[in-house]
Amino acid sequence: MRTDVRFPTNGLQLAGHLYLPEGVDGPFAAVVVGHPTTGVKEQSPAGYATRLVGEGFAVLTFDAAFQGESEGTPHGLEDPFQRAEDFRAAVSYLTTRPEVDSDRIGVMGVCGSGAYVPYAAQTDHRMKAVAGVSGTDVPSFFRGGDPEGWQEMVANSGDLRSAEAAGRPAATFAVLPEKADADTPAPTAEFVDYYKTPRGRHPRSTGDMVVRSADLLDQFDSFADVAKIAPRPLLMIAGTEAVTRGFSEKAVADSPGNAELFLIEGATHVDLYDRDAYVTPAVDKLVEFFGKHLA
Repeated sequence: MRTDVRFPTNGLQLAGHLYLPEGVDGPFAAVVVGHPTTGVKEQSPAGYATRLVGEGFAVLTFDAAFQGESEGTPHGLEDPFQRAEDFRAAVSYLTTRPEVDSDRIGVMGVCGSGAYVPYAAQTDHRMKAVAGVSGTDVPSFFRGGDPEGWQEMVANSGDLRSAEAAGRPAATFAVLPEKADADTPAPTAEFVDYYKTPRGRHPRSTGDMVVRSADLLDQFDSFADVAKIAPRPLLMIAGTEAVTRGFSEKAVADSPGNAELFLIEGATHVDLYDRDAYVTPAVDKLVEFFGKHLA
């Protein structure tokens, strides 16, 4: 059973979907599922939610502030601090629902959310179990791809703020090309294959990001204080072929014995969005993880 819901975060309303198990009575253990950078709740989070609710968990997916159906202007802003706050707000919302056991709430995220979730959980102890799937520290990912171009975006962000203050629309850029060709780097091509084809395309997942997001992202480090999550458990799931695998490895290595790295053989970063052969073992592990720690 899926219900459209809305809940507040820093004066904005977030749009979400609440999934509840059918035919059984709560209160249920619950899991918040966050979407990838440039994604929306109807994409990979919906796939994970439908599987987790079938295992008896209540599940909340939502669009981040400034994205999807949620409020916030300029639309397309990627504010990592707000993204973390959105997860705190999602947990707060679940604590108000009579169907949910507020002492048994876990959080997970895919791609960028797989790093925003551990960041939020460092200080929000209501998050009893924390998981990332293809977790990616977004600023490090962009910075590593084009260091000079990234620093130019950061340097120009102040002028873009001034332009918005003068009444001009927020400048945006396309994160991905519309099509991939033989010259497209493999990591980019797999994102194109998901976001720009019927496989994963969604009209509210535009792929356009506000350029001045760069100055917010550049101050952010998802995993710098990941050890603060302990003694609560952290699970990082990554594909052995994922270009982002190193983020999960480092998060676990920097944790004081409370974290587990679960590798899925042969999977790339985007395979874990929707490819059944890879999502199924990821969900099996998540069910085991949340079942144990939200018992």
